[in-house]
Amino acid sequence: MIREIEGYLLVEAARSEGRAAATRFVQQLPWLTEAQQEDIERAYAEEHLALTRRLWQRTAERADELRAEYEETYRALRRRLCATACAVGALLLAGLTVLLVTPPL
Repeated sequence: MIREIEGYLLVEAARSEGRAAATRFVQQLPWLTEAQQEDIERAYAEEHLALTRRLWQRTAERADELRAEYEETYRALRRRLCATACAVGALLLAGLTVLLVTPPL
């Protein structure tokens, strides 16, 4: 529910930004009729929202890629740590075995 609200608020903020940018753009074109200005504002705002959505999608995809890379790196480090711990344990066990089996001098 919280994510849906956050998503809604993000989209509304993007729409508002798009409308504001469209208004600023159209104000630079004073020769347009009011109908033309409205058409351009609507198209500009729609394109701004579409661009924003594509950027969000790319960001989410990159976050997924990074998460997968980090998870793989973590798994590799964990395997290496376990292998090192096993090797150290085996060496300690071998050393202890030699100490216990070897008669004192």
